[in-house]
Parts: sequence; C-alpha cells; structure tokens
Amino acid sequence: MRRTTFTDMNCSVAQTLEIVGEWWTLLIIRDALFGVTRFDEFSTRLGIARNVLTQRLDTLVEHGVLTKDPYQDKPVRYDYRLTDKGRDLWTVVAALRQWGDKWAADDGAPIVTTHRTCGHTMTVEPVCSECHEPLVPGALRVHRGPGARENTPFPRH
Repeated sequence: MRRTTFTDMNCSVAQTLEIVGEWWTLLIIRDALFGVTRFDEFSTRLGIARNVLTQRLDTLVEHGVLTKDPYQDKPVRYDYRLTDKGRDLWTVVAALRQWGDKWAADDGAPIVTTHRTCGHTMTVEPVCSECHEPLVPGALRVHRGPGARENTPFPRH
C-alpha cells in the first residue's frame, strides 16, 4: 500500500521515486537488466506475491520503463522488456549494488561485474562530463534549473 505521494514535489529524485520507489521495483529492474522478461521467472527469482508483481510491472509499463509484448495467446502471456528509459536505470542499480557491497554485504559482494573489454571489475565512478574530474558532493554547486518552481527544494548553503 502506498504510504505517500510525491507527485506535487518539484524534485527529480521525488518524481523518480514515484516510479521506482516502491518495494520490489528496483529488484524487478535489476532482474530485467539481467535479461529476465517473463512474469513467472520474475516471480520465482524474487519470491514476490503475484498481485504485487502485477502491480509493479503495470506501473513500470505505464511509465514507459518496460514494454509488455505478448508471446503466447492462450492463455495470453507477456514478455516485459526494458525500454531506453528503463535501461537508463542501470547506473542507479549499479550504484545501489556498489553501496550495498560496501556497507551492507558482511560476507562480501554477492556478485561482481567485470568489463568485457578489459576484464577488470567495474565500479560506478561519477565524473564531470566535461573535464572528467571525479565528483564529490562538496565539489558541486546547485542552481535553479529550467523546471524550478517556488517550492523546489534547494540546500541551505
């Protein structure tokens, strides 16, 4: 059951949470990034209640994160495939996995991702898109964007 809504909050993080912030949603996206497309496989892998899975998949389809394509007629069954919008969540999921590996995985990383080209373990490293300098919060300034409103949250300093 939805605890609150952020639809009126003028914040991109809040609007993202409207789409992917429910329990199970990022795990569904993680599995879709791993190549899972079928309802029953999501259900088996996650151990999620079927009604909850249906709700989460419908929300992701409604928001254009997944497409729903029939692969069988009787009964009708669907493949759920990531759209470009959905694939863009890869960096979010990878960063969450990396944080979890560091701070929540007492026995070490459950999975490790390696770059196919060089074979090295991959980590998410935020860098400036212009000068490629590593980014840390203290090195950034926040400015009003074109979509800012009076109620847009900004840092105090």
